Amino acid sequence: MKPMKTLLSWSSGKDCAWALHQLRKQSEIEVVGLLTSFSRNSGAVAMHGTSRELVLAQADAAKLPLWQVELPWPCTNMEYEKLMGGAFAKAVESGITHLAFGDLFLEDVRNYRIKTLKGTGLEPLFPIWCEEKGTKALATEMIDAGFGARIVCIDPKQLDHKFLGREFDYQLLMDLPSGVDPCGENGEFHTFCNSGPIFEKPIALQNEGIEERDGFCFMNVQIEK
Repeated sequence: MKPMKTLLSWSSGKDCAWALHQLRKQSEIEVVGLLTSFSRNSGAVAMHGTSRELVLAQADAAKLPLWQVELPWPCTNMEYEKLMGGAFAKAVESGITHLAFGDLFLEDVRNYRIKTLKGTGLEPLFPIWCEEKGTKALATEMIDAGFGARIVCIDPKQLDHKFLGREFDYQLLMDLPSGVDPCGENGEFHTFCNSGPIFEKPIALQNEGIEERDGFCFMNVQIEK
């Protein structure tokens, strides 16, 4: 039986990176590309604020093509679904049968993914889905496996800006306030994954300063020169 050709929804963070790691362990699945949406206004990944240059570096290190979807800013849900629908149609035409996501436990997000893919010819996969109480163990497992990531965005209503730019490591897990999910699944923080077994080589990073916009705080992370 031929493996299922699968696209992976790629935000640039640790969770989608971990999803890629788990998918590659399954002989019945062949990950054939990373699907990322960028804001036409900033050229960055929404929420994470990750530059296109950094995401392209990840795709290169993972030895996978990057499927890019350009989104207007602001972008209505209708516009988003129309543009993503175009990417889904292209994927089906290319023989791709599945789209995987790095979601952990938010049922409303999972249900939205399933609804959005209904009738497109793509089936959703959730390779790292777990219960909310399981995210601490999951975070530790990621670190144990050699994944390196840096916090690049925080919601200041949920987490102090002092965590911006910190490495996702054991010390961070100990320092996170109680009530903050260890994986940031409730939107407390977002990361950029720069090393791990999914990459041929690590991506050296340098912090270039903090920006505040749209109610969130971002660390401007760039490839180390």
